[in-house]
Amino acid sequence: MNPLKKLVGQTAVYGLSSILGRILGYLLVPLYTRVLSEAAYGSVVELYSYIALILIVLTYGMETAFFRFAESTKKPKTVFGTAFSSIIISSIFFFVLVFGFKQNLADLIQYTNKPEYLSYLAIILFFDAINTIPYANLRLQNKPLRFVSIKLTGIFLNIGLNLLFILFIPWMLKSSPESSLSSWINTWYNSETKVDYIFISNVLSSGMQTLMFLPDFFKTKIQFDFKIWKQMIVFALPLLIFGLAGAINEVIDRVLLKYLLPENIAMAQVGIYGAVYKISILMTIFIQAYRYAAEPFFFAQEKHKDAKEMYANMMKYFVMITSLIFLGTMLYMDIIIHFIDAKFRSGAHVIPILLMANLFLGIYYNLSVWYKLTNKTRFGAYISIIGALITISLNFYWIPRIGFTGSAWATFICYGSMMVLSYIWGKKYYPIPYNLSRILFYLGLSIAFYYFSSILNYSNLTIKLSINTVILIVYMSILLLMEKKNLFPKSIS
Repeated sequence: MNPLKKLVGQTAVYGLSSILGRILGYLLVPLYTRVLSEAAYGSVVELYSYIALILIVLTYGMETAFFRFAESTKKPKTVFGTAFSSIIISSIFFFVLVFGFKQNLADLIQYTNKPEYLSYLAIILFFDAINTIPYANLRLQNKPLRFVSIKLTGIFLNIGLNLLFILFIPWMLKSSPESSLSSWINTWYNSETKVDYIFISNVLSSGMQTLMFLPDFFKTKIQFDFKIWKQMIVFALPLLIFGLAGAINEVIDRVLLKYLLPENIAMAQVGIYGAVYKISILMTIFIQAYRYAAEPFFFAQEKHKDAKEMYANMMKYFVMITSLIFLGTMLYMDIIIHFIDAKFRSGAHVIPILLMANLFLGIYYNLSVWYKLTNKTRFGAYISIIGALITISLNFYWIPRIGFTGSAWATFICYGSMMVLSYIWGKKYYPIPYNLSRILFYLGLSIAFYYFSSILNYSNLTIKLSINTVILIVYMSILLLMEKKNLFPKSIS
């Protein structure tokens, strides 16, 4: 099979769980924003930001190290056992530590009256951390169907439990308050703590995924090789710094908003920003699916004689698709914005900034192939640290002045800077013949079409959407015409 066609196929399969999970999770946003206040939703946003940060620490680059050493040592079972044993030991240590000091930690992050939130976070993080290597192993073994089946089970369970706890049970208690079932539910259910049930649903979902991996554990003899582990740690630690800095770039703004804005509006602003960020995250649905397939693909194609040309084509097509996502999202924003409740829509002006920022991040992921293949992962750490410093400094400067609008621009500048730095260094250490002029043309044209649409005066929504549809079709036609020889070579005489 053509390697690029194989990548597309694997992206589609792995992306099924990623895209469906994101879409279904996205469909929970209308529920959350309608049943929770801005401040309550802000708590959900903040606590999941902590989960994103801590999970990077708990997995400490072992996923990428697993791919690298499983290929290079030709001992995938030993590498699997080594990586899995390392993560499960460190995760148990973390779990015990959090439970032992959960009240102190709750006081530290200003949840003194809700120490149970720390318990939920500890359990979610424990399960998610130990699931990382088994998921990576399925990708390495090219078992996308099993990967997807476990992912989707967890996703559907999480969605179902959210609907049960937040919609169905309150409806049943209201419609049949005197029934014996309602009486029993009232002994343990508290309608005033809906945020708790969001985390409880996640706990059960993550635990179910771990249970589904148990047959694999029983069939596999877990081996630990201390020599390989030391090599993996040396390889992975720069990736830990890279990953942690990346997580800081992605979520630290939602944490800082709480502490840099006036207390009476802080959590509401976190909630609003988190809600509109969910709309901008449509861009990352594709990026995440692409990354699942692309990372092992980069390593597998390393020795191919046309590898660099292949990576260059991957970048070009990636930019085509993501620029199309940017333009399509913005042209139909009048519809998409209704996914969040009206009280959250005051933050809609930052959506195009966040979309383009995430597009830059996707380009950076493509560019990162050079330091992964040359084992110069320290450069990934350097770039991410620079990005984190930009993010933190700009957030500290802008949040007190312009609120979450400053956070959005900080994200844009951070990811743009990382993208440029990686490109410059990559040209020196592992030059790839990217078609820069065409990439910039596709990006610039999508922005120009969006700007053109935004300055037009429409008499009603139907006319606006009709004109925007024409704009989108024109843009797609230009892409197809310019790539006709590459996409349809057999049709060219």
